[in-house]
Amino acid sequence: MSSGPIRHLYVHIPFCPKVCPYCSFYKEASDRNKTQGFLDAVLAELDLRQRSLELRPETIFFGGGTPSALSTAQLDYLLAGLRARLDLSQLREWTLEMNPATVSLEKASRLRQLGVNRISMGVQSWDEGLLQVLGRVHNGAQAQRSYAILREAGFDNVNLDLMFAVPTQTRDQWSASLEKTIALQPEHISAYCLTYEEDTAFFARFTKGEFTQDASWDADLFEDTMDRLSGAGYGQYEISNYAREGRDCLHNLAYWLGADYLGLGPSAFSTVGERRWQNVADTSAYTGKIQAGTHAEAFSESVPGDLRRSEQIAFALRTNRGVPREWLEPWSREVAEFERDGFFSGSQDRVYLTRRGKMVADTLAQTFVSAPEHAR
Repeated sequence: MSSGPIRHLYVHIPFCPKVCPYCSFYKEASDRNKTQGFLDAVLAELDLRQRSLELRPETIFFGGGTPSALSTAQLDYLLAGLRARLDLSQLREWTLEMNPATVSLEKASRLRQLGVNRISMGVQSWDEGLLQVLGRVHNGAQAQRSYAILREAGFDNVNLDLMFAVPTQTRDQWSASLEKTIALQPEHISAYCLTYEEDTAFFARFTKGEFTQDASWDADLFEDTMDRLSGAGYGQYEISNYAREGRDCLHNLAYWLGADYLGLGPSAFSTVGERRWQNVADTSAYTGKIQAGTHAEAFSESVPGDLRRSEQIAFALRTNRGVPREWLEPWSREVAEFERDGFFSGSQDRVYLTRRGKMVADTLAQTFVSAPEHAR
C-alpha cells in the first residue's frame, strides 16, 4: 500500500477544557472517566497498524482538541508508550499543541524530557475582549506567562497561533497582537483568518446575521500581516504560516507536499498510497472498536494517482516551494492565463503564487482539482 516506511504520524487528542465556539475539529469536554481507556486505545491502534504498515517517523504531531489538557502523568504514559513502540532514530520534529491555560513547568519539562521538541500554543489574541468573544479560557497575561514557562523548560522551537477577522476586531487590535507576538520572538507564527465553519456556534450566529464577513476587510488584514511579519524577519513559507529561517513546521509541510501519513485517535485521517481513511469521530465508539481488536475507521476511499497529484498541486501551491511546471502541463492554458493576470510567477521549472495570487489561493487551487477547461 505504501512505497516505503511512513514518516509522519499524527495523534488526535479530543479533550478540551472548554469547547471554543469557532472550532470545527472533533473535540469534547475533558472527561477523566474516558481518558485512560482512550490512551490505551491509541497505543493499541498503533500496535494494530504496525502489523501491516512500517512506521519510522521523522515527524510526530499531537493535535486536538487540546493535547495539553492531559495531565503530566497521562502524557507521560502516552508518550512513553509511543517511544517503546516506535523507531525514533530518524525523528526530527515532535510537536504538541498547548492551550495557555494548561501549561505548567512540570508538564513542559517532562514533555521536553520525553522528546517533544516543538510546541504550538494557541494564543489567538492578546486582547482580553477578543479572547472573550472567541470563548478562550486563558487571558493575555496567562499566555505570556505560559510562553515564558516554555522557554524556561528548554523549548527553542515555539509557534504562536493568532487569528484575525474576529468579530468586533479593529485594525489597531490586530496590529497590537502582531507587535506583541513579534516582540516575544517565537520561532514560528501562524496567522489564520477566521472562517465560519459549519456545526460551530459561530456559524449559527453567522447564519442569523449576528456576525458578518467582509472579504475586502479580511484581505486588508492579510496584507498587513504579510508586511509586518516579513518586515520582522519571518518568511511566509505557507499562506498562513511564517517562520524564522530553518524553523518551518516539517510535519505540516509533509501534508502540503503530499507525503503519506498515519493518524491515530478519534476523527484522525490517514493517507497511505492510494487509500485514505478517517477514524470515527466519537471517543467512546473509537475506544470500543479498538478494544475489540478492530479498526475504528468511519470511512475509506481510493485516492488514485491522478487525484493525489491534483491535491499535491493545490496544497503545494500554498507554499514557497511552489510546484514543478511539468505537473501543470495538463492545465497549461490556465497556467498561462494566471501568469498573464499576475497570479503566478515562476521559472522554466517551477511555478509560484505571487502576492496577488496568495489573496485568492483557494480559488486558484480549485482549478487543479478538476479536469482542465479544454478537456471538459
